[in-house]
Amino acid sequence: MTAERTGGDASPLKVGELARRTGVSVRALHHYDAIGLLRPSLRTPSGHRLYGRPDVERLQQIQSLRAMGISLDEVGRLLDGGAALTPRRVLALHAERARREAGRQARLAERLTRLGADMDAARIVSLDELCRLIEEITRMDQYFTPEQLDVLRERRERAGPERMQAVQAEWAEIIPAVQAAMDRGADPGSPEVIALARRWTALTHEFTGGDPQMEASVRALYAREGDTLRQRHGAVPTPAMFPHIARAVAADAERRGT
Repeated sequence: MTAERTGGDASPLKVGELARRTGVSVRALHHYDAIGLLRPSLRTPSGHRLYGRPDVERLQQIQSLRAMGISLDEVGRLLDGGAALTPRRVLALHAERARREAGRQARLAERLTRLGADMDAARIVSLDELCRLIEEITRMDQYFTPEQLDVLRERRERAGPERMQAVQAEWAEIIPAVQAAMDRGADPGSPEVIALARRWTALTHEFTGGDPQMEASVRALYAREGDTLRQRHGAVPTPAMFPHIARAVAADAERRGT
């Protein structure tokens, strides 16, 4: 389809102009084009590609979904999957995400304020408090979405300190036992490893609720931050443990016929 520049707000835009007006880089727009996520639907008589209003609306949807932490692959599936994901619906989803993020930031602000008040009152702030605060500000945001962090916080509060300590104690038993079984070359389908896998799965589900995306975030955290976490907390799964446990779970399911 070809188009002439007619002036006014409805005029189609060249890639450079769209980048300038939206803040999305030319490189990103070219990448969206290359992967089929956002292709200019118009052309000038001389063959230059132009972005029309529907293209700009799709770009708004893309950027809103990306701001919610959704991958480009998933964005493409959402927009092209035939679901009723209108520009207005995407805006509503983005607004809801912004409200949740505002709530999380408000809770963080409260913690920072309390910490500052403690310092003003000359109360010694423990190293553990400082480490937990730094972890919340930095590391967790890299691996978990604001929504996931809210869920984790709610589950931790619902479980209470005693249960959280019990969970940590159980992990401190399971993880060395899994490592020892792996070191001995124990078959993932053996009763010993299957029993460990059942305990592992139960604790994991208590933390993740069985959410595959949450479990993927946990694995990414351990894969990249495992050494640091082990130095601080001791018993932390290694990347090699996850496929070993997965094989044990599969063997257990096959044995049960599920």
